[in-house]
Amino acid sequence: MDGDRWLGRSASMNEDRRRFEQAGEYDPEILAEIYDEYSVKIYNYIYHRTGDRPLAEDLTADVFLRALEAIQGDKGWTTSLQGWLYRIAHNLVVDHYRRQSKREGPPLNERIAATDDRSVQVAERILASAKVRSALQHLTEEQQQVIVLKFAEDLSNREVAEILGKTEGAVKALQHRGLAALRRVLNVEEQRQV
Repeated sequence: MDGDRWLGRSASMNEDRRRFEQAGEYDPEILAEIYDEYSVKIYNYIYHRTGDRPLAEDLTADVFLRALEAIQGDKGWTTSLQGWLYRIAHNLVVDHYRRQSKREGPPLNERIAATDDRSVQVAERILASAKVRSALQHLTEEQQQVIVLKFAEDLSNREVAEILGKTEGAVKALQHRGLAALRRVLNVEEQRQV
């Protein structure tokens, strides 16, 4: 079983390498294929991190522009195309918040039920709310990334680990701590509104 997984990963890495080489030659079909495959995922990731649709659209375009510039300079991904694009997206979101002098979160007036660590459906539902997006800002950067990638983007622990350059165990720990912290923040906000 592990051998099959390794072979699948190896084949995926070979496919990514082929795409990189063709993208470096500005093959319009490959560039369109990459954009079509990843643009919605990258947009969703950025939107869940910012809560701002126009900003998410702008940053998504910037992700693919930066990727194209890196490919042109022969500085593209070396392992996972998906991981590389998410990393660019993450960096752009971080840069945006660094440049932003003061950020006000969305209004905190919705009532949200507590979630169980294993309750993916509940996590997906509440992640869509403005209250949770605001509460996410109280988590560490790594916890935010794990929560968004796991529940909003529906990626596996292995995929999240690859994107973040961490082990699967570290991703599980970040998820557990992140959900616990998120629950605490939401409970505090709920108590303030009572």
